[in-house]
Amino acid sequence: MTGFGSGEHAVAPRGKLIVELRALNHRFLEVRVRASRELAEIATHAELAARERFSRGRLEIVLRGEGLATIPPQLDRERAAAAYKELAALRDIIAPNEPVPMSLLSVVPDLFVAHEGECVGMRDALKHAFEKAAVDLDAMRAHEGKTLGRELGERGARVTALLGDVESRAPEALATAQKRLRERVSRLTASAEGAVDPARLEQEIAILADRSDVAEEIARLRSHCEQLAKLLSADGPVGRRIDFLLQEMSREANTIGSKSADVAIARAVVELKVEIERMREQSQNVE
Repeated sequence: MTGFGSGEHAVAPRGKLIVELRALNHRFLEVRVRASRELAEIATHAELAARERFSRGRLEIVLRGEGLATIPPQLDRERAAAAYKELAALRDIIAPNEPVPMSLLSVVPDLFVAHEGECVGMRDALKHAFEKAAVDLDAMRAHEGKTLGRELGERGARVTALLGDVESRAPEALATAQKRLRERVSRLTASAEGAVDPARLEQEIAILADRSDVAEEIARLRSHCEQLAKLLSADGPVGRRIDFLLQEMSREANTIGSKSADVAIARAVVELKVEIERMREQSQNVE
């Protein structure tokens, strides 16, 4: 679901950290963090916080600082000394007695690290600001979720109603198919020299009835509708379960359509598939 949330937290002595969250619909969870250079150290922590809090959606996190008095980074002397020692050893192998310029250390990554006390303070500020932004975002997404839940519920009720039409029509459709088979056999028998074995005819009619029976599919589809209604009123992330349930509903609807040659049932199945497909599209927005 879409939404926007913003939160901020004070950072000593006079600055503050601002966190903005922008969520868009997405089938899976995708997190992207945008942070200024002075906040790069906490960008990873922001992504981890998002993955712990959210389970679905394309989430963009923006980290901004106002009035932050950053402490200059510290030189990791042990790392620098070890790097220089390795450079000197390489010099002894390829160019003995040549000087090793100190400027070579400038290309060695991670020699300067942020002050530990500052990192702890920024991570603490991030924790509080992120939580405020997440609560703000959840409030907006909850409002959209209620609207989306009502729409899915209405479509689910429509599927149940169409299923009732199919169920009431099924016995008559089956009887009609059996009648047509008998009439067809009678015409073939009248134009042929030999008679058809009545036992074999009844066997074929029984096979037709079994292949045309959609009672099991109707029962499963009705059960799926009931499960959908329960999921729509459940707490917590249900999007992936709704996705799976709608896939199963679509499969049952296709089976009903392939088993029955009745025109009325075929029309109802088309409407069933349309409603289910619309729900599948909307379910991509459900966390």
